[in-house]
Amino acid sequence: MSKLNSEQYERLRNEAKSPYRGLRIFIYIAFAGSGFIGAVVFFTRLIAGKGELESNLGNLALQIGVLALVTWLYRIDRSKKAVKPKN
Repeated sequence: MSKLNSEQYERLRNEAKSPYRGLRIFIYIAFAGSGFIGAVVFFTRLIAGKGELESNLGNLALQIGVLALVTWLYRIDRSKKAVKPKN
């Protein structure tokens, strides 16, 4: 069995403390993009007067909520990485 160098050991240790972090970041980016595109679409529909006002306002609020949620989750995830535990 080969020995791990310190860089490999540290990377594996970080992955064990925060599993699937790369996947979570990808999901945050994907949902943020979706929320942003949706917000732009419904905002332009509101400005243009297309469709029902109540429906468009509700959908716009939902898309802004998705953006807010993803931003909040990303900040929590980022702050966990910034805090290094004491050994």
